[in-house]
Amino acid sequence: MAAAEDAWRAGRAPVNSVEGFVRQVAGWREYVWQLYWYFGDDYRHRNALRHHAPLPDWFRELDADAVTARCLATVLAQVRDTGWTHHIPRLMVLGNFALQRGWDPRAVTDWFHRCFVDGYDWVMLPNVIGMSQYADGGRMTTKPYTSGGAYIHRMSDLCADCAYRPSDRAGPRACPFTTGYWSFADRHRALLAGNQRTARAIRGLDRLGTWTRCCAPTAGGTRGRREPGARVARSGACGHLTVRSASTSRAARAPEAIAPAPNPSRGGHRTHSGPRPAGCGG
Repeated sequence: MAAAEDAWRAGRAPVNSVEGFVRQVAGWREYVWQLYWYFGDDYRHRNALRHHAPLPDWFRELDADAVTARCLATVLAQVRDTGWTHHIPRLMVLGNFALQRGWDPRAVTDWFHRCFVDGYDWVMLPNVIGMSQYADGGRMTTKPYTSGGAYIHRMSDLCADCAYRPSDRAGPRACPFTTGYWSFADRHRALLAGNQRTARAIRGLDRLGTWTRCCAPTAGGTRGRREPGARVARSGACGHLTVRSASTSRAARAPEAIAPAPNPSRGGHRTHSGPRPAGCGG
């Protein structure tokens, strides 16, 4: 932390990046360390949302080349090549995708243990079970952290050249994060409607019209592998849900993120394709 502060004082690093790094080390990671011991070993078995879907092979094997969605392919490649990615892609790309598809939180935690150079138990258990997968039912956070493609587009430079459009909920270019977001909201409607921080999203879901479940909850966009549903999506489906009828004008006003707002004090974090200058994972 002293070296980071010295870099800022010498003009070699911007204050928002250094401040975000220091807060991660002195703040968040200390908080997570204490929670790890406070929650105890049984915490790893929590599964409040009853998610039991297995991780698909392409995800377990870090097969980034099989993925069409540019943000997911980029982050998977970073993990495959370096064993690391910034904490925002961990939460809002990898964790978000897993949460939306109902993957088993214990399996997701084991994946993070195996794939990351900082995959210590005290790092991953609270961050994945609590922060990322909401498997503890709210002991660590007050709401699930998930979002549609609009949030990823706003916080990154990865959507412009993607095969999918972050604003599309249905059709051949529907973003798997957008369809996954609304599917997650639909599956857990009762839980989210009773939470004042997520109730607005459910009201937005109601404004979208009538939804019906269609194909398996995948829609990740892979080449040659069926799991993420790319071929399904391109034939007109949209991951979890298909829109039967909706008012386009009203749907456009629906909220599309149960996610953290951009915080300039954390370095104005954006999920860029290149490496981040600062920040601790987890």
